[in-house]
Amino acid sequence: MLSVAEAKARILDSFERQPAETISLAEADGRVLAEPVKARLTQPPWPVSAMDGYAVRGADVAVAPAELRQIGVVHAGGRYGGKVGPGEAVRIFTGAPLPEGADTVVIQENVEADGAHLSVRHGTALGRNVRPAGLDFKAGEVGLEAGRRLNARAIGFAAAMNVPWLRVTRKPRVAVLATGDEIVMPGEPIGDNQIVSSNALALIAAIRRFGGEPISLGIALDNAGSLTALAAGARGADLLVTTGGASVGEHDLVRDVLGGIGLQLDFWKIAMRPGKPLMFGRLGDTRLLGLPGNPVSTLVCAILFLKPAIGRMLGLTEDGDQSETALVDVDLTANDERQDYVRASLKLGPDGQIHVAPFAKQDSSMMSLMAKAGCLIVRPPRAPGAKAGSRVPIIRLDDL
Repeated sequence: MLSVAEAKARILDSFERQPAETISLAEADGRVLAEPVKARLTQPPWPVSAMDGYAVRGADVAVAPAELRQIGVVHAGGRYGGKVGPGEAVRIFTGAPLPEGADTVVIQENVEADGAHLSVRHGTALGRNVRPAGLDFKAGEVGLEAGRRLNARAIGFAAAMNVPWLRVTRKPRVAVLATGDEIVMPGEPIGDNQIVSSNALALIAAIRRFGGEPISLGIALDNAGSLTALAAGARGADLLVTTGGASVGEHDLVRDVLGGIGLQLDFWKIAMRPGKPLMFGRLGDTRLLGLPGNPVSTLVCAILFLKPAIGRMLGLTEDGDQSETALVDVDLTANDERQDYVRASLKLGPDGQIHVAPFAKQDSSMMSLMAKAGCLIVRPPRAPGAKAGSRVPIIRLDDL
Protein backbone atom coordinates (compact mmCIF):
# COMPACT_ATOMS: atom_id res chain seq x y z
CA MET A 1 0.00 0.00 0.00
CA LEU A 2 1.14 3.53 -0.76
CA SER A 3 1.80 6.09 1.94
CA VAL A 4 -0.45 9.14 2.09
CA ALA A 5 2.44 11.40 1.06
CA GLU A 6 3.35 9.29 -1.97
CA ALA A 7 -0.28 8.99 -3.08
CA LYS A 8 -0.77 12.74 -2.82
CA ALA A 9 2.44 13.42 -4.76
CA ARG A 10 1.39 11.08 -7.57
CA ILE A 11 -2.04 12.66 -7.78
CA LEU A 12 -0.67 16.22 -7.87
CA ASP A 13 1.94 15.34 -10.49
CA SER A 14 -0.84 14.47 -12.93
CA PHE A 15 -2.51 17.88 -12.78
CA GLU A 16 -1.56 21.28 -14.13
CA ARG A 17 -3.05 24.74 -13.89
CA GLN A 18 -6.17 25.41 -15.91
CA PRO A 19 -6.26 28.17 -18.56
CA ALA A 20 -7.19 31.71 -17.62
CA GLU A 21 -10.38 33.62 -18.28
CA THR A 22 -11.46 37.23 -17.77
CA ILE A 23 -14.19 38.11 -15.28
CA SER A 24 -15.57 41.30 -13.78
CA LEU A 25 -14.60 42.38 -10.30
CA ALA A 26 -18.16 41.73 -9.14
CA GLU A 27 -17.75 38.01 -9.96
CA ALA A 28 -14.33 37.60 -8.35
CA ASP A 29 -15.10 36.35 -4.84
CA GLY A 30 -13.40 33.00 -4.27
CA ARG A 31 -11.64 32.94 -7.65
CA VAL A 32 -7.88 32.51 -8.07
CA LEU A 33 -5.76 35.07 -9.87
CA ALA A 34 -4.03 33.78 -12.99
CA GLU A 35 -2.02 36.98 -13.49
CA PRO A 36 -0.68 39.68 -11.16
CA VAL A 37 -2.84 42.75 -10.67
CA LYS A 38 -1.09 46.10 -11.16
CA ALA A 39 -2.31 49.47 -9.97
CA ARG A 40 -3.69 51.69 -12.71
CA LEU A 41 -3.24 54.86 -10.66
CA THR A 42 -1.33 56.29 -7.71
CA GLN A 43 -3.18 56.49 -4.42
CA PRO A 44 -3.41 59.10 -3.13
CA PRO A 45 -2.51 60.89 -6.37
CA TRP A 46 -1.23 63.92 -4.43
CA PRO A 47 -0.65 64.82 -0.77
CA VAL A 48 -3.97 64.89 1.09
CA SER A 49 -5.12 65.73 4.58
CA ALA A 50 -5.51 62.83 7.01
CA MET A 51 -7.62 64.91 9.41
CA ASP A 52 -10.10 67.76 9.56
CA GLY A 53 -8.14 70.90 10.40
CA TYR A 54 -6.00 73.59 8.77
CA ALA A 55 -3.39 73.25 6.03
CA VAL A 56 -0.35 75.31 6.96
CA ARG A 57 3.40 75.63 6.54
CA GLY A 58 5.15 73.48 9.13
CA ALA A 59 7.60 76.26 9.84
CA ASP A 60 4.73 78.44 11.09
CA VAL A 61 3.42 75.96 13.68
CA ALA A 62 6.52 74.19 14.97
CA VAL A 63 6.23 76.25 18.16
CA ALA A 64 2.99 77.28 19.87
CA PRO A 65 1.18 79.50 20.36
CA ALA A 66 1.11 80.66 16.75
CA GLU A 67 -1.18 83.23 15.10
CA LEU A 68 -2.39 82.58 11.55
CA ARG A 69 -4.88 83.99 9.06
CA GLN A 70 -7.39 81.75 7.25
CA ILE A 71 -7.44 82.49 3.54
CA GLY A 72 -9.75 79.77 2.22
CA VAL A 73 -11.49 76.41 2.54
CA VAL A 74 -11.04 73.10 0.67
CA HIS A 75 -13.29 70.03 0.93
CA ALA A 76 -12.65 66.44 -0.19
CA GLY A 77 -13.22 66.35 -3.93
CA GLY A 78 -12.31 70.01 -4.32
CA ARG A 79 -9.06 71.95 -4.65
CA TYR A 80 -7.84 75.32 -3.36
CA GLY A 81 -6.56 77.36 -6.28
CA GLY A 82 -4.27 79.71 -4.35
CA LYS A 83 -1.01 79.28 -2.47
CA VAL A 84 -0.40 79.21 1.29
CA GLY A 85 2.22 81.74 2.29
CA PRO A 86 3.87 82.63 5.63
CA GLY A 87 1.34 83.06 8.43
CA GLU A 88 -1.54 81.74 6.33
CA ALA A 89 -3.82 78.70 6.61
CA VAL A 90 -6.58 76.99 4.61
CA ARG A 91 -9.45 75.21 6.31
CA ILE A 92 -9.20 71.59 5.09
CA PHE A 93 -11.18 68.38 5.49
CA THR A 94 -10.10 64.74 5.49
CA GLY A 95 -9.15 63.54 2.01
CA ALA A 96 -8.83 66.98 0.48
CA PRO A 97 -5.63 67.75 -1.44
CA LEU A 98 -3.11 70.03 0.28
CA PRO A 99 -2.94 73.50 -1.24
CA GLU A 100 0.30 74.62 -2.83
CA GLY A 101 2.74 75.89 -0.19
CA ALA A 102 1.23 73.83 2.67
CA ASP A 103 3.05 70.80 4.04
CA THR A 104 1.36 70.20 7.40
CA VAL A 105 -2.15 69.93 8.85
CA VAL A 106 -3.04 71.18 12.32
CA ILE A 107 -6.05 69.31 13.68
CA GLN A 108 -9.09 71.48 14.35
CA GLU A 109 -9.10 70.60 18.07
CA ASN A 110 -5.78 72.44 18.47
CA VAL A 111 -7.01 75.68 16.91
CA GLU A 112 -9.17 78.51 18.24
CA ALA A 113 -10.88 80.36 15.41
CA ASP A 114 -12.20 83.91 15.61
CA GLY A 115 -13.40 84.65 12.14
CA ALA A 116 -10.33 84.56 9.88
CA HIS A 117 -8.00 84.83 12.88
CA LEU A 118 -6.57 81.49 14.08
CA SER A 119 -4.68 80.75 17.31
CA VAL A 120 -2.73 77.48 17.25
CA ARG A 121 -2.45 76.22 20.84
CA HIS A 122 -0.13 73.22 20.31
CA GLY A 123 2.97 72.87 18.16
CA THR A 124 2.69 70.52 15.19
CA ALA A 125 5.63 68.74 13.57
CA LEU A 126 6.43 69.23 9.90
CA GLY A 127 4.39 66.86 7.68
CA ARG A 128 2.00 65.83 10.46
CA ASN A 129 -1.50 64.65 9.47
CA VAL A 130 -0.59 64.54 5.78
CA ARG A 131 -0.82 61.47 3.57
CA PRO A 132 1.91 61.77 0.93
CA ALA A 133 1.25 60.94 -2.70
CA GLY A 134 1.57 57.18 -3.27
CA LEU A 135 1.28 56.32 0.42
CA ASP A 136 -1.01 53.37 -0.40
CA PHE A 137 0.31 52.34 -3.82
CA LYS A 138 1.81 53.76 -7.00
CA ALA A 139 0.73 53.28 -10.61
CA GLY A 140 2.35 50.20 -12.12
CA GLU A 141 3.04 48.48 -8.80
CA VAL A 142 1.93 44.85 -8.39
CA GLY A 143 -0.74 44.86 -5.72
CA LEU A 144 -1.98 41.26 -5.92
CA GLU A 145 0.14 38.28 -6.97
CA ALA A 146 -0.96 35.44 -9.21
CA GLY A 147 -2.09 32.36 -7.35
CA ARG A 148 -4.00 34.25 -4.68
CA ARG A 149 -7.57 33.28 -3.83
CA LEU A 150 -9.64 36.46 -3.90
CA ASN A 151 -11.73 37.58 -0.94
CA ALA A 152 -13.46 40.79 0.09
CA ARG A 153 -10.18 42.45 1.11
CA ALA A 154 -8.43 41.61 -2.15
CA ILE A 155 -11.44 42.64 -4.24
CA GLY A 156 -11.61 45.97 -2.43
CA PHE A 157 -7.90 46.47 -3.08
CA ALA A 158 -8.31 45.71 -6.79
CA ALA A 159 -11.17 48.20 -6.98
CA ALA A 160 -9.04 50.86 -5.28
CA MET A 161 -6.36 50.22 -7.91
CA ASN A 162 -9.02 51.05 -10.55
CA VAL A 163 -9.02 47.50 -11.98
CA PRO A 164 -12.50 46.51 -13.24
CA TRP A 165 -11.54 43.17 -14.88
CA LEU A 166 -9.37 40.31 -13.64
CA ARG A 167 -7.65 37.34 -15.25
CA VAL A 168 -8.47 34.29 -13.14
CA THR A 169 -7.94 30.55 -13.50
CA ARG A 170 -10.90 28.70 -14.94
CA LYS A 171 -12.70 26.61 -12.33
CA PRO A 172 -11.85 22.90 -12.68
CA ARG A 173 -14.88 20.88 -13.76
CA VAL A 174 -15.29 17.98 -11.34
CA ALA A 175 -17.88 15.30 -12.09
CA VAL A 176 -19.32 13.39 -9.12
CA LEU A 177 -20.71 9.86 -9.52
CA ALA A 178 -22.15 7.93 -6.60
CA THR A 179 -22.52 4.15 -6.91
CA GLY A 180 -24.58 1.45 -5.26
CA ASP A 181 -27.96 -0.27 -5.44
CA GLU A 182 -28.39 0.46 -1.74
CA ILE A 183 -28.44 4.28 -1.88
CA VAL A 184 -31.18 6.77 -2.70
CA MET A 185 -31.19 10.55 -2.73
CA PRO A 186 -32.58 12.48 0.27
CA GLY A 187 -36.37 12.69 0.14
CA GLU A 188 -36.82 9.71 -2.17
CA PRO A 189 -38.68 6.56 -1.05
CA ILE A 190 -36.35 4.29 0.92
CA GLY A 191 -36.70 0.61 0.11
CA ASP A 192 -35.75 -2.37 2.22
CA ASN A 193 -32.00 -2.46 2.87
CA GLN A 194 -31.47 0.97 1.34
CA ILE A 195 -29.83 4.04 2.87
CA VAL A 196 -29.86 7.75 2.08
CA SER A 197 -26.91 8.99 0.04
CA SER A 198 -24.91 11.75 1.72
CA ASN A 199 -21.59 11.39 -0.08
CA ALA A 200 -22.46 13.00 -3.41
CA LEU A 201 -24.07 16.09 -1.91
CA ALA A 202 -21.22 16.52 0.58
CA LEU A 203 -18.68 16.22 -2.23
CA ILE A 204 -20.53 18.73 -4.40
CA ALA A 205 -20.46 21.24 -1.52
CA ALA A 206 -16.78 20.52 -0.86
CA ILE A 207 -15.85 20.95 -4.52
CA ARG A 208 -17.53 24.36 -4.58
CA ARG A 209 -15.75 25.33 -1.36
CA PHE A 210 -12.41 24.17 -2.76
CA GLY A 211 -12.95 26.30 -5.89
CA GLY A 212 -14.14 23.75 -8.43
CA GLU A 213 -17.28 23.53 -10.57
CA PRO A 214 -19.18 20.34 -9.60
CA ILE A 215 -21.13 18.27 -12.12
CA SER A 216 -23.57 15.77 -10.60
CA LEU A 217 -23.86 12.53 -12.61
CA GLY A 218 -26.36 10.85 -10.29
CA ILE A 219 -26.24 7.36 -8.78
CA ALA A 220 -25.05 4.36 -10.78
CA LEU A 221 -26.52 0.97 -10.00
CA ASP A 222 -24.24 -1.97 -9.29
CA ASN A 223 -24.17 -3.20 -12.87
CA ALA A 224 -21.88 -2.54 -15.78
CA GLY A 225 -24.49 -0.90 -18.00
CA SER A 226 -25.56 1.70 -15.47
CA LEU A 227 -22.02 2.54 -14.39
CA THR A 228 -20.74 2.83 -17.97
CA ALA A 229 -23.65 5.01 -19.06
CA LEU A 230 -23.39 7.49 -16.19
CA ALA A 231 -19.58 7.62 -16.28
CA ALA A 232 -19.85 8.78 -19.91
CA GLY A 233 -21.27 12.02 -18.54
CA ALA A 234 -17.81 12.90 -17.24
CA ARG A 235 -16.47 13.33 -20.75
CA GLY A 236 -14.92 16.80 -20.96
CA ALA A 237 -14.55 17.14 -17.17
CA ASP A 238 -11.14 17.72 -15.65
CA LEU A 239 -11.70 15.13 -12.94
CA LEU A 240 -14.21 12.35 -12.27
CA VAL A 241 -14.79 11.56 -8.61
CA THR A 242 -16.60 8.36 -7.77
CA THR A 243 -17.79 7.38 -4.34
CA GLY A 244 -18.27 3.74 -3.42
CA GLY A 245 -17.41 0.74 -5.53
CA ALA A 246 -13.67 1.00 -4.85
CA SER A 247 -13.24 -1.77 -2.30
CA VAL A 248 -12.98 -5.54 -2.71
CA GLY A 249 -16.65 -6.55 -2.27
CA GLU A 250 -18.58 -8.56 -4.82
CA HIS A 251 -20.45 -5.49 -6.06
CA ASP A 252 -17.50 -3.04 -6.04
CA LEU A 253 -17.36 -2.71 -9.80
CA VAL A 254 -15.77 0.68 -10.52
CA ARG A 255 -12.28 -0.65 -11.17
CA ASP A 256 -13.35 -3.62 -13.31
CA VAL A 257 -16.15 -1.95 -15.26
CA LEU A 258 -14.29 1.25 -16.04
CA GLY A 259 -11.19 -0.77 -16.75
CA GLY A 260 -13.15 -2.37 -19.57
CA ILE A 261 -13.72 1.03 -21.20
CA GLY A 262 -10.17 2.32 -20.89
CA LEU A 263 -9.45 3.17 -17.24
CA GLN A 264 -5.69 3.20 -16.70
CA LEU A 265 -5.16 2.62 -12.98
CA ASP A 266 -2.25 4.39 -11.31
CA PHE A 267 -2.73 3.04 -7.79
CA TRP A 268 -5.27 1.46 -5.48
CA LYS A 269 -5.17 1.22 -1.68
CA ILE A 270 -3.42 3.63 0.68
CA ALA A 271 -1.97 2.97 4.12
CA MET A 272 -4.44 5.22 5.92
CA ARG A 273 -7.54 5.06 8.10
CA PRO A 274 -10.22 5.89 7.19
CA GLY A 275 -9.94 5.77 3.41
CA LYS A 276 -7.78 2.76 2.58
CA PRO A 277 -9.66 1.71 -0.62
CA LEU A 278 -8.85 4.85 -2.65
CA MET A 279 -7.89 4.61 -6.29
CA PHE A 280 -6.52 6.99 -8.88
CA GLY A 281 -6.14 6.72 -12.61
CA ARG A 282 -7.14 8.12 -15.99
CA LEU A 283 -10.25 7.44 -18.09
CA GLY A 284 -9.51 8.82 -21.52
CA ASP A 285 -8.58 12.49 -21.04
CA THR A 286 -10.21 12.65 -17.61
CA ARG A 287 -8.44 11.82 -14.36
CA LEU A 288 -10.40 9.61 -11.98
CA LEU A 289 -10.31 9.70 -8.18
CA GLY A 290 -12.21 6.77 -6.69
CA LEU A 291 -13.22 7.50 -3.10
CA PRO A 292 -14.46 4.95 -0.56
CA GLY A 293 -18.18 4.58 0.08
CA ASN A 294 -18.18 5.22 3.82
CA PRO A 295 -19.25 8.86 4.34
CA VAL A 296 -16.44 9.83 6.71
CA SER A 297 -13.83 8.11 4.53
CA THR A 298 -15.15 10.05 1.55
CA LEU A 299 -14.74 13.43 3.22
CA VAL A 300 -11.36 12.65 4.78
CA CYS A 301 -10.04 11.62 1.36
CA ALA A 302 -11.60 14.74 -0.16
CA ILE A 303 -9.61 16.89 2.28
CA LEU A 304 -6.35 15.02 1.72
CA PHE A 305 -6.46 14.44 -2.05
CA LEU A 306 -9.33 16.23 -3.79
CA LYS A 307 -8.67 19.62 -2.24
CA PRO A 308 -4.98 19.79 -3.24
CA ALA A 309 -5.80 18.43 -6.72
CA ILE A 310 -8.27 21.28 -7.27
CA GLY A 311 -5.74 23.69 -5.76
CA ARG A 312 -3.10 22.53 -8.27
CA MET A 313 -5.52 23.05 -11.17
CA LEU A 314 -6.33 26.53 -9.84
CA GLY A 315 -2.66 27.44 -9.51
CA LEU A 316 -3.02 28.26 -5.82
CA THR A 317 0.17 29.31 -4.08
CA GLU A 318 -1.18 28.74 -0.56
CA ASP A 319 -0.39 25.56 1.33
CA GLY A 320 -3.31 23.21 0.84
CA ASP A 321 -2.57 21.18 3.96
CA GLN A 322 -3.22 23.98 6.45
CA SER A 323 -1.65 21.73 9.11
CA GLU A 324 -0.76 22.82 12.63
CA THR A 325 -0.37 21.37 16.12
CA ALA A 326 -2.58 21.46 19.20
CA LEU A 327 -2.58 20.16 22.77
CA VAL A 328 -4.40 16.85 23.17
CA ASP A 329 -6.54 16.53 26.31
CA VAL A 330 -6.39 12.74 26.67
CA ASP A 331 -3.75 10.01 26.30
CA LEU A 332 -3.42 8.55 22.81
CA THR A 333 -2.36 4.95 22.24
CA ALA A 334 0.43 3.93 19.88
CA ASN A 335 -0.58 3.69 16.21
CA ASP A 336 -0.23 0.77 13.80
CA GLU A 337 1.23 0.79 10.27
CA ARG A 338 -1.52 2.98 8.77
CA GLN A 339 -1.70 6.78 9.00
CA ASP A 340 -4.73 7.58 11.12
CA TYR A 341 -7.05 10.60 10.87
CA VAL A 342 -8.98 10.87 14.11
CA ARG A 343 -12.09 13.04 14.39
CA ALA A 344 -11.81 15.35 17.37
CA SER A 345 -13.33 18.36 19.06
CA LEU A 346 -11.37 21.62 18.98
CA LYS A 347 -11.57 24.52 21.41
CA LEU A 348 -9.58 27.42 22.78
CA GLY A 349 -8.51 26.61 26.33
CA PRO A 350 -8.18 29.02 29.28
CA ASP A 351 -4.42 28.95 28.67
CA GLY A 352 -4.93 30.55 25.26
CA GLN A 353 -3.87 27.34 23.48
CA ILE A 354 -5.86 25.22 21.04
CA HIS A 355 -6.98 21.96 22.70
CA VAL A 356 -8.29 18.85 20.94
CA ALA A 357 -9.95 15.68 22.18
CA PRO A 358 -10.73 12.62 20.02
CA PHE A 359 -14.24 11.26 20.00
CA ALA A 360 -14.59 7.88 21.71
CA LYS A 361 -16.08 6.27 18.59
CA GLN A 362 -14.37 6.58 15.19
CA ASP A 363 -16.56 4.41 12.96
CA SER A 364 -16.26 5.67 9.38
CA SER A 365 -20.04 5.52 8.85
CA MET A 366 -20.83 8.09 11.59
CA MET A 367 -21.49 11.40 9.88
CA SER A 368 -22.83 12.88 13.13
CA LEU A 369 -19.31 12.97 14.56
CA MET A 370 -17.85 14.32 11.31
CA ALA A 371 -20.37 17.18 11.50
CA LYS A 372 -19.39 17.92 15.12
CA ALA A 373 -15.62 17.61 14.63
CA GLY A 374 -13.43 20.69 14.56
CA CYS A 375 -10.35 18.89 13.29
CA LEU A 376 -8.64 15.64 12.44
CA ILE A 377 -5.81 14.49 14.68
CA VAL A 378 -3.09 13.04 12.45
CA ARG A 379 -1.42 9.88 13.78
CA PRO A 380 1.53 8.90 11.57
CA PRO A 381 2.32 5.23 10.99
CA ARG A 382 3.89 3.60 14.06
CA ALA A 383 3.46 6.80 16.08
CA PRO A 384 4.17 6.13 19.76
CA GLY A 385 1.59 6.84 22.40
CA ALA A 386 1.05 10.49 23.30
CA LYS A 387 0.33 11.75 26.80
CA ALA A 388 -2.40 14.25 27.59
CA GLY A 389 -0.95 17.74 27.31
CA SER A 390 1.46 16.86 24.50
CA ARG A 391 1.31 18.41 21.04
CA VAL A 392 -0.16 16.50 18.12
CA PRO A 393 -0.53 17.45 14.44
CA ILE A 394 -4.06 18.37 13.35
CA ILE A 395 -5.93 19.37 10.21
CA ARG A 396 -8.75 21.85 10.79
CA LEU A 397 -12.05 21.16 9.09
CA ASP A 398 -12.87 24.80 8.38
CA ASP A 399 -13.24 24.13 4.63
CA LEU A 400 -15.99 21.63 5.28
